[in-house]
Amino acid sequence: MARVVVDVTLKPEILDPQGQAVQRALPRLGFEGIADVRQGKRFELDVEGPVDYAALARIHEMAETFLANTVIEDFVVRVES
Repeated sequence: MARVVVDVTLKPEILDPQGQAVQRALPRLGFEGIADVRQGKRFELDVEGPVDYAALARIHEMAETFLANTVIEDFVVRVES
C-alpha cells in the first residue's frame, strides 16, 4: 500500500490570519528569525494498488473538487516513500 500526500495551502495573495498569529507568537516563545508563517492542511491517503498515472490523476481530481477550495487555496499531490 502506498501513501499519497496532498498538501493544501492558501494562495500567496490570500491573507492568512492563523499564520500571522503564529508568526507573532514565535518571538514571545523564544523562537527568533522566522520571517513568515503560512498555515495549511495535510491529507494522507493510503492507496490500494499501484500509484500510477491514473491513480494520481484521480487523486488530483479529488483534491481539486473536494480537499481544496481552489479559489483561495493551492495544493500539491506527492507520493511519500
